[in-house]
Amino acid sequence: MTGLAPESTPIRQWWVLTARGLGSALRGGSMLTALIAPIVFTLGFYVPLHAVITRFSGGTVEYGRYLMPLIALQAVSFTAITAAFVAATDAVRGVDRRFAAMPIPAVVPVTARVSASTVRCVLAVAVAVVCGHVIGFRFDAGPTAAVAFCAAALAIGVILALAADVLGTLSRSPEATTRALAVPQLVLGMFSCGFLPLEQFPQWAQPIVRNQPVSQFTVTLRALADGAFDAHLVVPTLLWLCALLGIVGWMAVRVIGRRA
Repeated sequence: MTGLAPESTPIRQWWVLTARGLGSALRGGSMLTALIAPIVFTLGFYVPLHAVITRFSGGTVEYGRYLMPLIALQAVSFTAITAAFVAATDAVRGVDRRFAAMPIPAVVPVTARVSASTVRCVLAVAVAVVCGHVIGFRFDAGPTAAVAFCAAALAIGVILALAADVLGTLSRSPEATTRALAVPQLVLGMFSCGFLPLEQFPQWAQPIVRNQPVSQFTVTLRALADGAFDAHLVVPTLLWLCALLGIVGWMAVRVIGRRA
């Protein structure tokens, strides 16, 4: 019978645990939430502010086109919050301790959870693009711009999901982790260039709004969607992502090393 059992390789373990995460997402409703969240953000942001921004800008700002990058960012950020909740739930229910007692490399559960989160990010970005199309957003620069936009949004989502997974594992409290991550997401989103043009903010707040990560991400996504790729617009985003990835990577190595 031992000879008939399939070989338990890390790749097979990753695949099984990823399927477990996707199955739990389907049963628990987080997959459906990833589909609904972009619709909610579109209605919540576009409907009440479209007329106001159009009037104050004198019709020079097409708010649907302007808002679309922030909708995509909010959608993948919401997926990251779900990733933190899943990681914290596994930690508090003893699933991580169970895996630690099995012949599974310590990195496999983390990569499996991030892989499941990546699938949710793909769905969230796809629905966000559809919602953007409804409110007037278009990839005028062609398919290359569409691919670049979606790839950048997905990369941001995956890095945020990894960060949320590590924080959820460390906190071991699903409710507290969800609340702690939801507040910065909403505050940074509303206090950014993705929500309102920079000129609409008070003079004292403009440097903060201009340089905070959500503003840099939305400016980069907007440039990619328009085909106006410029290095000086992309560099701040890359610096923010590298800094976040470096901090999260160090924390992940510590967590995985402690488990090993």
